[in-house]
Amino acid sequence: MQDNWLFIGIAVVIAAMLPMLPIAAARILSPHRPNRLKNETYECGMETVGDTWVQFKVQYYVYALVFLIFDVEMIFLFPWAVAYDNLPLLGVIAGLVFIFLLLDGLAYAWRKGALEWS
Repeated sequence: MQDNWLFIGIAVVIAAMLPMLPIAAARILSPHRPNRLKNETYECGMETVGDTWVQFKVQYYVYALVFLIFDVEMIFLFPWAVAYDNLPLLGVIAGLVFIFLLLDGLAYAWRKGALEWS
């Protein structure tokens, strides 16, 4: 019984160390020579012209988030659609509930006016 928990503990320690190792290696190995020229703002390697802090409309972000949410959820639906003929009744019902939740979210976004461009 203790052996199982030992393996889980080792896996947790390794899982915590894996992202920390590259960060620590980058901090140790990277050069630390900041100067005024390197700290200046630039756009795609070119010097900026005018104000560098441009505000975008929030509507761009809302539109992108709604698209991203529904796009990712369609990725989840693809395997369900491919295996539709081989699914048991419970799998079909689960997929239909998922589609209903997608449509409910779309109706909510539509009612809130998130899809209207003004």
